[in-house]
Order: sequence, then structure tokens, then C-alpha cells
Amino acid sequence: MTDDMRVSLKVKDLTVYYGEYLAVKGITLDIYEKKITSIIGSSGCGKSTVLRCFNRMNDQVKSARVEGEIIFNGVNINDQDIDPYEVRSRIGMVFQKPNPFPKSIYDNVIWGAKANGMKENWDELVEKSLIEAALWDEVKENLKDSALSLSNGQQQRLCIARTIAVRPDIILMDEPASALDPIATLKIEDLMRELAKEYTILVVTHNMQQAARVSDYTAFFSLDETGSMGVLIEYDNTTKLFTNPSEQLTEDYITGRFG
Repeated sequence: MTDDMRVSLKVKDLTVYYGEYLAVKGITLDIYEKKITSIIGSSGCGKSTVLRCFNRMNDQVKSARVEGEIIFNGVNINDQDIDPYEVRSRIGMVFQKPNPFPKSIYDNVIWGAKANGMKENWDELVEKSLIEAALWDEVKENLKDSALSLSNGQQQRLCIARTIAVRPDIILMDEPASALDPIATLKIEDLMRELAKEYTILVVTHNMQQAARVSDYTAFFSLDETGSMGVLIEYDNTTKLFTNPSEQLTEDYITGRFG
């Protein structure tokens, strides 16, 4: 890893339990500022579980217990005195399926900003956020229309605009294109590359080709030798990980020997 890049998140020995079940153990890695980092691996290896730790979404699961450190701006966001809502205003989340609210396009964009008590020129914020999300030209004449009238791909970009409007430092994306057709998927990938000029992006994807296309760094997760919990196998520059992995398990996965 390169030492001259700024670290957005420093993850140290991250471990997650659901009740007595140990789901993920001992994850340690640095997430670099204004880069795209992909998390890949087979189903059930803890990719989304780890992603949700980064903005305290696992707090909403009663049985979840998160140990270890996630250092953001010099603070461990796992500390109990840290407000999870403040964390989520700085570290936004885009989910697998588009989840616009049954409101207008305009109201969807400003919803999070209003909920966080931001005082803005709302018209300017809507335009800026939709431009950044590559959606403005498609909806600028119809901002009062229901967000539910948009296509799936447009809805996902609207959800990205809603996230951007809160002005986060980091955007988490959990399989953001898995529910989209190939054309809409490419639009999301192009958008991710543009957004990485301003934001740190961390994306979970089952699509290895997508990880290879869009990400600067890739983390490969797998189940441990007992097949019961997720562990980090390898984390490196994306090109190196896909062309010259250090671990045999990584090579086996990316060449399709298992997964």
C-alpha cells in the first residue's frame, strides 16, 4: 500500500457477532480517501455485515455486537458515546435496491438534509445533487413528479443524490447495481468514477468484473477453514489482486474455481 495517500477509515481487528454466532473476525485494513474500494467474496462471507459497520447500521440489529476499532477523523466510531446519526451524516449509504420515498423527486433529494437540520437554498441543493448524480438533465422538468415514476436506474441515482445532498465524506454502496439492467449498471459505474473525485467510496459487489472496472483497491473476503465465519483473505491494489494475487485462495476465487 502507498504511504502518501490519506486514510479515510482505519479498521483494526473488526469482529462482529450476532448473538453467540461469530459472523466476521479480525478484519484490519485502511480505506483510502477519494478512492473506490470494492469488497468481493462469495455469499455469506460477511461483506455486507462489514460494510454496515462503517456507519453503525448494525446498531439496528438487536443481536449484533461489534468489536474492534473503526477510526474516522481520529475517533473510533464504535465508541458508545458516539452518536450513530452523526456518523451516518458523514458516512452515507446506498442500498442494493433503490429505496426512494413515496414523495416527489425534489422532496426525496432534500429529505436527509432537512432531517439533519441543514439550512440550505433547497433549489440549489437539489440541482447540485442531481447534477452530481448524473440525473439532473433527465428530471429537471419534472421535479414535482413522484420518485416512484422513475425507472430503477433513475431511482438508484436519485438515492445517490439524496445521499450526496447531506455532504458526506464517505459513500457506502451495497450491491448498488445488482437490481439494474446492463445499461443502467454502466451508468452507475461511470457515476462512481466521477463521484470518487470528491468522495471516498466503498462498494460491496458480487460482480468481479465490476470490481475490476471501477475500483482502485479490492478486499477479498471468504469463509474461514471451518466454513463458519467471514475473514479477510487479501487486500491490495485492484490490478495486482486480479492479475497477481498473493494468496492461492484469492486466485481460486477470481478464476472461478469456487464461489
